[in-house]
Order: sequence, then structure tokens, then C-alpha cells
Amino acid sequence: MKIKQTVERIPGGLMLVPLFLGALCHTFTPEAGKYFGSFTNGLITGTVPILSVWFFCMGAGIDIKSTGVVLRKSGTIVLTKILVAWLVGMICVSFMPEGMIQTGFFAGLSTLAIVTSMDMTNGGLYASIMQQYGTKEEAGAFVLTSIESGPLVTMMILGSTGAAYFEPRLFVGAVLPFVIGFALGNLDKELRVFFGSASMTMIPFFGFALGNTINLAVLGQTGLLGICLGIGVIIVTGIPLILADKYIGGGHGGAGLAASSTAGAAVTNPVIIAQMVPAFEPIVAAATALVATAVIITSIIVPIITAYWCNHFNGKSKNRQDKVMPGMKQAHG
Repeated sequence: MKIKQTVERIPGGLMLVPLFLGALCHTFTPEAGKYFGSFTNGLITGTVPILSVWFFCMGAGIDIKSTGVVLRKSGTIVLTKILVAWLVGMICVSFMPEGMIQTGFFAGLSTLAIVTSMDMTNGGLYASIMQQYGTKEEAGAFVLTSIESGPLVTMMILGSTGAAYFEPRLFVGAVLPFVIGFALGNLDKELRVFFGSASMTMIPFFGFALGNTINLAVLGQTGLLGICLGIGVIIVTGIPLILADKYIGGGHGGAGLAASSTAGAAVTNPVIIAQMVPAFEPIVAAATALVATAVIITSIIVPIITAYWCNHFNGKSKNRQDKVMPGMKQAHG
């Protein structure tokens, strides 16, 4: 049976399939962890410890040595994405009620859900799209997107917009495993390979544990709103990213558009943030469901529109070359 290949055909499948299985478990057998106890309970309820190991391994896998072009592309994408999410967060704090919207079509929507869905790029999705339609430098520009992974950027945005208050030690605690992994991975290449290779392996485990915090009834209630949120993420972050890639990164906008997705790891942030700020706990379920839907929607739409965009501009570039080459041949003939 080729289970892994089947799962990988689904956009974000390594994260979303285990998450869905965990959600099924929590929806129909919410007491399973307590019933079995021991290691089974640890697997079901171990979102934070599993994530801490994943952040460490992800940091260890990042090589500080990168070309200037890659760093420019990476920095442009990451900073633009964070800036847009921060601006949107400021707007949400100004016009949305505290907590989440309680009634109507937008019931369940919150600043936490919106910021979380916008501030992290799906690095794996980006790299795979650019490997097919972009340049090697553009494909390599995913290296700095790992900086967005985890709750740190979300905490900074929510803290600076006034949506939440985090004690300084919580910022240190959120980033410390990542920093230690990054330091070790760059001090020893063998450690970078050893720990870095484990980051992908951890994804299904925290996906399953995270799923065990979701009731599928909530996902059903927020499904259409989640679709709208996913489309909104592409539009709101995609346009600035296209412009930044074109005028700062030196591309034609395709790399920016490819970065307009929601990272699968973003689904974990509402839970982590709520553990630091208990006031968010009542909105975690709805926020998680919304972000999970946004992950699926952006994972499906972003590759399609990026392929169209890149083929359009690559075709125009090829036509210009075809027009130039005959003239060059005649000049040298």
C-alpha cells in the first residue's frame, strides 16, 4: 500500500490528514486519551512538547550560508508577509470586538484567526511551486520562511497591536528551542543533517495531537467562512507580495504570489497562544478550524494561479528572446 504517496497528493496532506483523523477521534471519542492513558494519552494530548521538538529540528535544518540573491528574495517575502499581517491586525483590533464575533455569517472570526492565517507562508508549498515554475534562486528563497514558523511572529503582532500582552520571558520561551537548534545546526553540519531530517517526520504527530483539540462540528460551522478567509489571505497578502517581489526582489511577481498561502503549522498557533494568554481559550476551537480551512483553500488555489501567472510571464519572456535571436543571427550572418 502506498499510503504516503496517497496522503501527499492532498495539499498539505502530511499535516491535514493526521489532523482530520485526530479531529475524528476527539469528536466521537473525546475521552480516548484519558481512557488509554500512558503513551497513548501523551500522543493525543502532546501538542506542545511535540511542537517544541519540531521547532528545534526546524531551526537546526537552516543553513546560515546562503547567496545574496536568495537572502534578498527570502527577506522580501518574509518581511512583506509579516508587515501585511501586522497592518491587518491593527485594523482588526480597531474595528472588531474583543474575543470573536458571536453572531451572523462572521461568527467565530477573530483577530487571532485572521493574523494567524496571514503571518506564515507555507514554505514547502512555495519551494515546490518555484522549483517547477521559477528559478533556483526563487526556489531557495524559502529558507527564511522558517523564521515565521511557530508562535513568535504571531505573538509579536498581537502584542504590538494591543490584541494581547505577553511577558518578555514568554517571547524567549517561544523562540529558544528554534535558536538552540539553529546554533547547533550551524556549528556542526552533521547535526544539521541529523536533526533537520527529523522536522518532516514530526509533522504527522503534531497534526494528530492538534486534531484532538478540534470538534468537527465547529469545523462544519466555520467551513464557508474559512473558505472566504483563505481567499482573503491570497488577495490581501498576495497583492503586496507580488509588488514587493517585482520592485524589491527583482522578479515578475510569481515568487510573491507563491508565498500568499497559509502554512500548515499556522493551525497550531491558536492553541499555543491560548496557553500563554488564557483569555483566548474560548475562541481557540473556532480559530483553529478557520485556519485549518484557510490552509486547505490556499494550498489548492495558490499553485493554480501561480502556475498561470508564471507561465504567462515566462511565455512573454520567451517570445522576446525569440524575436531578439533572429536579429542577432542576421547581424552575425
